[in-house]
Amino acid sequence: MTDTGKAAASAAQNSRAFEIAARVGFVVLGIVHIVIGGIAISVAQGAGGEADQSGAMQQVASLPFGVLLLWIIALGLFALAIWQVTEAFLERDPDTKKKWGHRVKYVGTAIAYLSIGITSLVYALGGSSDSDQSSQTLSAQILAAPGGVFLLVLVGLVILGVGIAFVYRGATQRFAKHLSLPGDPVRKGILTLGTVGYVAKGIAIGVVGVLWIVASLTNDPEKAGGLDAALKSLAELPFGTVLLWLVGAGLIVYGAYCFARAKYARM
Repeated sequence: MTDTGKAAASAAQNSRAFEIAARVGFVVLGIVHIVIGGIAISVAQGAGGEADQSGAMQQVASLPFGVLLLWIIALGLFALAIWQVTEAFLERDPDTKKKWGHRVKYVGTAIAYLSIGITSLVYALGGSSDSDQSSQTLSAQILAAPGGVFLLVLVGLVILGVGIAFVYRGATQRFAKHLSLPGDPVRKGILTLGTVGYVAKGIAIGVVGVLWIVASLTNDPEKAGGLDAALKSLAELPFGTVLLWLVGAGLIVYGAYCFARAKYARM
């Protein structure tokens, strides 16, 4: 990383206004997860809807002042993405491998926030998107490339790995090291929200990875899907309705954790 880049990243992190914008990003991230979790529960009960970021933005757009809220969601998530990039620039772990591992994680998280923010912006501008269709189109393009099956399996394994990482962070409460927690009982409450939320989100992401792996092994890009397809595939399993309901509730809990993170995150 160049000295100029580090200086710019440091200046951004020292900006109180930018910190507030990033904390707002955690709040709107919580809103998105709560809406997705609510849609997942409605799907478990037999209702329709897209249980992913596109479906969440559709729900938000239908609210009074929904367009304004979509703009706030987009701007908050863009600020949060930039904050993650500054973290990558300023990573100081003395172990080179760990340092670059952390940087990859920060950049990957920034891309995820940016993706949701762009979806919100599309809806704010009056457009629409279909996450599952985008996933299927991308998987078809990858399969058509030389070594496409291997590449698609690799993508699926990476997504599955991210899901497993979320479950691990939740089960071990490693997420707590990024928080400045108050004393009990608030501390215990936040740790409980984080544990349940991270595990639920990890399961949802992991199923997305499995779908991509299945798509590669069957050479069928239509089997690849995003979060909506992953959650709906859970409903097809034995006791799937109960499992989908629990994951949906867990995503709502993760959303509540994001609210707490907005206040207590170490920025």
